[in-house]
Amino acid sequence: MERLDTGIRAGRLSPADYEDNFSDLHPRLDKHEALVASDRCYFCYDAPCMTACPTAIDIPLFIRQISTGNPLGSAKTIFDQNILGGMCARVCPTEELCEEACVRNTAEERPVEIGRLQRYATDTAMQAGKQFFARAASTGKTVAIVGAGPAGLAAAHRLAVKGHDVVIYDARPKSGGLNEYGIATYKTVDDFAQKEVDYVLSIGGIEVRHDQQLGRDIELSDLQGQYDAVFLGIGLAGVNALRVEGENLAGVDDAVDFIAGLRQTDSKETIAIGRRVVVLGGGMTAIDAAVQAKLLGAEEVTICYRRGKEHMNASTFEQDLATSKGVIIRHWLAPKAIVAQDGKVAGIEVEYTQIVDGRLTTTGETGVIAADQIFKAIGQTFVSTGLGSLRLESGRIAVDPEGRTSLDGVWAGGDCVFGGNDLTVSAVANGRDAAESINRMLSAAAQPVIAVA
Repeated sequence: MERLDTGIRAGRLSPADYEDNFSDLHPRLDKHEALVASDRCYFCYDAPCMTACPTAIDIPLFIRQISTGNPLGSAKTIFDQNILGGMCARVCPTEELCEEACVRNTAEERPVEIGRLQRYATDTAMQAGKQFFARAASTGKTVAIVGAGPAGLAAAHRLAVKGHDVVIYDARPKSGGLNEYGIATYKTVDDFAQKEVDYVLSIGGIEVRHDQQLGRDIELSDLQGQYDAVFLGIGLAGVNALRVEGENLAGVDDAVDFIAGLRQTDSKETIAIGRRVVVLGGGMTAIDAAVQAKLLGAEEVTICYRRGKEHMNASTFEQDLATSKGVIIRHWLAPKAIVAQDGKVAGIEVEYTQIVDGRLTTTGETGVIAADQIFKAIGQTFVSTGLGSLRLESGRIAVDPEGRTSLDGVWAGGDCVFGGNDLTVSAVANGRDAAESINRMLSAAAQPVIAVA
């Protein structure tokens, strides 16, 4: 018998259900578990896991340090390369990076739990308030950073350690970027994103100015005139449009906004969700939106992706996580139109797709999936407002291997640059490496010029 609770509404579950559903996806290992897990590492020479890590953390070393009862030393090894190692331990697709490269897979088809061991070490240090870094003597040099996301925070920390004064400008009311606004709540519980921001900023020498948007409140040309160097870590602020009939109906929402709203609420009971939800897309945002829709009490959640399972940007682990939560993933379906009833979403018309001669085409066959809420997770776009004559490539900022842009004194990194892979860990590596490049430039500029007779 059809239930009467159709439509989008809040409070579908009890408070206890919300608390249980949004508990930590992978709770931190305790000391005994960490020792057992670390004992499985072979401590390889030229370890493939280390090569697979975008930040090149010495993974065998930090695991050995855990195995010898030195989690603080382990955390230092991690933070030396990745100051946001705590968040990366939670959200990094380790199953496709370091853990996929682990030699344990060959013999046992089960890698060392590198991600969970990294979390054990970094959590131990952060909870103890252990600060491994101290600022060098002030250089008198100033650097502006636009964007308080992973790339910007990593750059700011490395520059502050070198003794430079850093000012971060961010468009949002909180720092953290996607770590704060774009990650599934069950992956980063207990306000961890802000705790990590506080840890990074505790080095000193870093000022953050919120609600400052490039092109609206600040201009790149002004920053160039006021600071000795500028780093852009502005991410992707735009969202792709469906460009189908009915896209503007009530009940069609951006998955990014849905995830951000869920992360910022004090009570999951206040977040309205449909009974039948369709998510369009095949990446991590689509998975995060779909799983959380299910956890909020949606009865039916379907992901529609225009290509096959093997083409999805979301990892196999994330796809399996979604299906384990009751999410249905349907492939080879493209949105054709949003079906309306009384001015609201009633379903989505989809068209079957196939690949012919290497190109995605539609077959002409259509169908309708009933839904009262639809989330768009079909990718984000780069917004170039306020960048002036900065050179772009394929719609993102063009940089050289050190992160230098086409403008003197301006660097960039993270999702906003051409060639990135849109991962937190890669953004951290970009920010860290750009900071080293900026420091080399500032240090060279500070050297006195010796006249030769």
